Amino acid sequence: MTRLSIGAQSLDDTELRRLGRRHRAADVAAVVRHARAAGVPSVSLDLLYDVPGSTVAAWARTLDAALALEPDHLSLYALTLDDPAAESLTGSLGDHLPPSDGARRWRATARADQDDDRAAAMYELADDRLGAAGFAWYEISNWARPGHRSRHNLAYWRRLPHEAVGPGAHAFDGVTRRWNAAPLDGYFAALTPDAGRDPQLPPGAGELVDGELAVAEAAILALRTADGSAAPTVDAATRTWIQDRLGGAAAAGLVERRTDGSIALTRRGRLLSNEVFGLLLPDATG
Repeated sequence: MTRLSIGAQSLDDTELRRLGRRHRAADVAAVVRHARAAGVPSVSLDLLYDVPGSTVAAWARTLDAALALEPDHLSLYALTLDDPAAESLTGSLGDHLPPSDGARRWRATARADQDDDRAAAMYELADDRLGAAGFAWYEISNWARPGHRSRHNLAYWRRLPHEAVGPGAHAFDGVTRRWNAAPLDGYFAALTPDAGRDPQLPPGAGELVDGELAVAEAAILALRTADGSAAPTVDAATRTWIQDRLGGAAAAGLVERRTDGSIALTRRGRLLSNEVFGLLLPDATG
């Protein structure tokens, strides 16, 4: 094993209880110690911000506690409380399980305690703190010390082929994106059928990613990264297309042109990345 990613979510015990997590901050510290003792060379922590009821000060304490553990990589995600059922992601072939009625009620209540401005302040604070501690951001939600970028995640952002292993997992072969259905029973039934039947691929669905959609996806994924349109998966024609589409975003300070001619998100652009990416979708008017 060369890398261990730990789903800490928070290093504030009050927040962990609010999120329904069974572990506590001390457990995260213990896992990091055990990983180092076992010789794992790269340790990553996943943290959530914009947790309902949180404050910028509490987030600062979590960042300080995380840095004190001396990880090599940090993934920071704004807590998303959307209902997957409302987005048609939980059908028989969907890649999400439907939330329970209680979870749905909690999400609806908790969503009212989130705040976009507070989330932006938390992101900017993290970017400053991590930068000062020797971490460089290389994707909207990811920072790493030199030599510790996640090769696994970079494969997604560079549209490299990958296979789906497990319920709800996604695969991509360069043209078709497919996913396994989320229910565990169907997954096991397909792979371990009754005697006399051959194993089959798990139930799921997929979609073609070609033409304008493939160009847009390559552009959006590249712009998520610090490489911007200079990413190795973006050809010269696509770079020009990105530049033409994002003229307004550049005027608004959301993207910048670098000395090598490439386009990349500014920090403000990272905060408003969905608006920028919307300009690159096939049906966008520019």
